[in-house]
This record gives sequence, C-alpha cells and structure tokens, in this order.
Amino acid sequence: MYADLKGKTALITGCGKRTGIGYAIARSLATCGAHVVVADLGQEGSPENPVKTGTEGEMTDIVKEIMRDFSVTALAISVDVTDGEAIKGMVEKIKERFDHIDVLCNNAGATFGVPNTVQAYDESAWMKTIDVNLHSVFRVSRAILPLMMGRRGSIINTASRAGKVPPLFNGAYAVAKAGVIMLTKVMAKELAGEGIRVNAICPGQIMTDLEKWRFGLEARFFDTTVEAREEEMCKTIPLGRIGAPKEVGNLVAFLASDASSYCTGQAINVTGGQLMEL
Repeated sequence: MYADLKGKTALITGCGKRTGIGYAIARSLATCGAHVVVADLGQEGSPENPVKTGTEGEMTDIVKEIMRDFSVTALAISVDVTDGEAIKGMVEKIKERFDHIDVLCNNAGATFGVPNTVQAYDESAWMKTIDVNLHSVFRVSRAILPLMMGRRGSIINTASRAGKVPPLFNGAYAVAKAGVIMLTKVMAKELAGEGIRVNAICPGQIMTDLEKWRFGLEARFFDTTVEAREEEMCKTIPLGRIGAPKEVGNLVAFLASDASSYCTGQAINVTGGQLMEL
C-alpha cells in the first residue's frame, strides 16, 4: 500500500486482541512491509473494565499470524501503560530486537466506572480512565522518543469522536480523549524540528468490543435489543453503517507513511460523516 513503510518498525499499544483497532493497525502496517511490536496488558482485564484486553496467548498468536502472512518481524510485549517501570522494560525489550522505532501508535485505551454522571463518578475510576487514555500517551511517547530521534518518524495517537463531542455518562473517557487531541498538537509543534510528525485519529462508531458493550448497555437501558440500538445509531451516521477497524487501520498507515508528509498536528475524524466539524 505504502512502499516507504517497508522495513520500518512500528510500536502499537493496545494491540493484543483481534477484535480491536490496534490489531487492524498492526495488520495495515505489516501489509506495507513494516515490522511491528504488538503491545498490550497481556492479561485478563480488571472486572471494572467492561472491555477485554489482549492476553499473552492472544498476543503470541497475533505475532505468529503477522509474521506468517506478511513475512515481517513481529514482537509481542506485555506492558501496563500506566506503569513507568513496565514501560522502561518494554523499551529494553524493543532495543534487544530493533535499534529504532519509526512509527509509534498510542492506541491503548479503557473506560472505568461507567455509565455515570460527573457528580456520581467514583474518583478512583475517573483517575484510572484518565491515566490509561491520556497519561499513557505521554509516558509511552517520552520513553520511545529516544528511539525515534535522528530520523523522520510518525506518531499517531488514538483519540475519539468523544474527545470533540461529549457522550452521556462517560465523562472521564471524553475528557481524556480531548486531552489526547491537545497533547497531539503540543507534540506536533515540539517535534516538528526533529522531523517527527504527530497526528491523532478520532474514531466514531467502530465495531469493536467497546462498541458492542455500548450497544448492549443501551439495549438494557431502553429495554430493547442490541440490533435495534445499532440500527438507531446508524441513522445518525450519513454513510448509514458502523465502521470497521480495518478502515481505521488504513488511515493510520496513511499517516505513518510519506503520503501524509505535510500533515502534522491534526485530529482526523473517522466517523462516516457523523462528525464533520474539526
């Protein structure tokens, strides 16, 4: 797809399950010949997180699949992106296999304590949501940037439509993703002189575990079916359907490649027209 990505190395966090955007990103980059580091929590998620995380077994299977399908090098690393020491350990493992990183995709995300209003939100759940979705982008970027300096590179942060238009009863996630958008702009200005471009993607309704959980939650709330909730959501989307993770992965490959060489500091909507404002 993008020949200039061949032989480059990409790190994707939140990449350990086949039903997520991270997996689609890894495959899109590997399709272009990029080597990939598959990073995720590497264990079953906590009970308060409604969305599962990638386990070590799933990550190992994904790595084997990518190497088989695309003849690139792939590495699985278990990491907690809220733990600075764990991130340092990830960097050391990367350095054992690769001497640099060309593409960083900060994709790890989760939501805790939902559904809830701000006044009823559990403080620890709020802080944990902010930590996973926003502070991890800072931590991982700071740790990986020494492996990116001295050559052109690209950082793609996964924000969300929720970072631009607030959803109901999921305030911490929305606030965190809004923060990711601003952090993206800050990094883009600071790193432009280093030849490193930084952009964010803002997915809307994409058929992932999180989206399926949302439809199930709404179905119970409105005493209807998951199919009915999905149908109602599609009515709000000009293209009339829920997006596929692959469509997000394709955008990331574009942003990682020289095809987007004059794009930095942008927060690009992937919403089927549901959100058209910048």
